[in-house]
Amino acid sequence: MERIACIMYLYPGNQFEYQKRHQELWPEMKQALKEHGASNYSIFLDQETDTLFAYLEVDNKAAYDKIAETEICKKWWAYMAPIMKSNADNSPVAKDLKQVFYLA
Repeated sequence: MERIACIMYLYPGNQFEYQKRHQELWPEMKQALKEHGASNYSIFLDQETDTLFAYLEVDNKAAYDKIAETEICKKWWAYMAPIMKSNADNSPVAKDLKQVFYLA
């Protein structure tokens, strides 16, 4: 099991909408995440800075990364792009974090 963490960035004024969209996560997107090995996926919000902290566990990171090639993931990114910092392909601007401690 590999642990992945990153930070992403909301545009100001979109905290409620971001949470709403994730509460209504499309079944197809949820299925794609599971099919690509994601589990224990959580996203936390720093309400003062509009910074998101995401954490998930995957069976194999290389296999998980292939989710970016799926149509449902591209559709989700396009849906989320208006409310968060995104790259040219609509993927969220994300900064990967390095694990420095783990307590089993």
